[in-house]
Amino acid sequence: MAEQAKFVDNGPMLNAYPDSMGGRLGDISALLARPALAGVFQSFYILPSVFNSDLDRGFSIVDYSLNKTLARPEDLAALKEQGLDLKLDFILNHASVLSREFQDVLQKGEDSEYKDFFIHWNRFWEGCGPLTEAGYIQPEPRYLEHMFFRKPGLPILMVRFPDGRDVPYWNTFYQEIRYKKADTQELMQALDLQYAEAVQLVSLLDPQIDSGKPSADFDLGPYTEYKDKVVAWLESNRRYLGQMDLDIRSPLVWDYYDRTLRQLADYGAKIVRLDAFAYAPKEPGAKNFLNEPGTWDVLARVQELADTYGLALLPEIHAQYGEKIYEVLADKGYMVYDFFLPGLVLYSFEKQNGAALAAWARELRDKKIRAVNMLGCHDGIPLLDLRGFLADEEIDTLIETLVARGGYVKNLHGQKGMYYQVNATYFSALGEDEQRLLLARAIQLFMPGKPQVWYLDLFAGKNDHEGVAKAGPGGHKEINRTNLSAEAIDRALETSVVRRQLAMLRWRATCPAFGFDSELEVEDDGSRLVFTWINGGHTAKLQADLSDYSFVISENDRVLEL
Repeated sequence: MAEQAKFVDNGPMLNAYPDSMGGRLGDISALLARPALAGVFQSFYILPSVFNSDLDRGFSIVDYSLNKTLARPEDLAALKEQGLDLKLDFILNHASVLSREFQDVLQKGEDSEYKDFFIHWNRFWEGCGPLTEAGYIQPEPRYLEHMFFRKPGLPILMVRFPDGRDVPYWNTFYQEIRYKKADTQELMQALDLQYAEAVQLVSLLDPQIDSGKPSADFDLGPYTEYKDKVVAWLESNRRYLGQMDLDIRSPLVWDYYDRTLRQLADYGAKIVRLDAFAYAPKEPGAKNFLNEPGTWDVLARVQELADTYGLALLPEIHAQYGEKIYEVLADKGYMVYDFFLPGLVLYSFEKQNGAALAAWARELRDKKIRAVNMLGCHDGIPLLDLRGFLADEEIDTLIETLVARGGYVKNLHGQKGMYYQVNATYFSALGEDEQRLLLARAIQLFMPGKPQVWYLDLFAGKNDHEGVAKAGPGGHKEINRTNLSAEAIDRALETSVVRRQLAMLRWRATCPAFGFDSELEVEDDGSRLVFTWINGGHTAKLQADLSDYSFVISENDRVLEL
């Protein structure tokens, strides 16, 4: 085995898709073995397109086998050989409609052993409201007052069973229904048409199928008399895309959870990020997001499974600062995401004042919160989280600044004024100023926590408006997901801003002053900000001036050239 760096216990973590740098996971493994990056990272968070998935660039899981177009077992082995442990995603709340379990439901209906693996809407809400003509229960208002839905209307996907019934299943996130293109010979047989009639009918149907409108609204022109039969034919052949909510009351779901955690551990995971976990516990009349105590009960039960495989859980949840959810998680012994740091760095730079950053660092220290922190990530720059730490007016001003620099505002599920995140690269959010990026990275490395580094930040990536346009509607996140070619990486590695970040990260990875249990002193005075880490006889200090973004890093009172 190659000689490995002696990392501190909260060493830096790379964050990327398997195809972000070079096109395949093997290309990233080879890149990390090159002298320029060797020893820089302790961990690697590979986003879930590394698995067999279909939507949302990996967050709609078909199953947790490796995506053969992007990754091979030998790629994971190479990362392990380099001493890198992995952080991998586990999506608790839902699975793809293309999963083996949901496809079994579609094929067998009530005879499927997985019919209760997913949440059957009418069984869940039985006795809670009237049955509508459309075939689903409409819960009474008192049952919905604490519910939070991610999209307009009820979170239902009507699923066609083999017996012709449409059955509602709970669908919190994305859904799409697609009709099979009309086939001349099949329509001849199904409707007893002549060939020329079937050809004419196909020419009427295909444009309407492409339009995406419901089959019941199709205009069949001279073939209106066949409307019921055409609709029945289309509906019996419909296909779905989307993510279906799992029913945690089913023992089969917990078997699935156990198998998945074991599989992730076998891949080399040390940390498992729990995506959308707070949506998993549901019960009539209670919240369907962050249901208490249901959320914590599920989390504790998942932790018992994870303990079997030596896995640390990192629950992912966005909540306003004032709700103190991060503190609740930490008190329960979990690592937490520091979703506050990205916005606080930007805010402090604009104000040229370090008071907010210093206050947050002290809180993390004093409450002994073990965090994974970041600047950029595969999502946007979180801002809803800062509510309660910063005034709404200050957050609004920050949003305006980031939008003026080319970012996109992501409102909370379409609700104007309910800001959630701004989509932008962190470099562009900083005004594409290299000195600012270097100071932001230095501050991240000195904040409490394990620093997670988005690959595009490392390479000073700029807003990719062309990528957004190419992605079409809903493609705003592509602004910060540019895949880098080998040639682009080689060019970037020659630049000062990339080489200095790598030097800081390599030093931070092994400097013994850092660690989850090290001591931290924080000083702030206007634009001046000082972090000092102490562990045994080792010290590391960052002295920063936010008025001109200059900074000095020293170890044991020796100034470092980084």
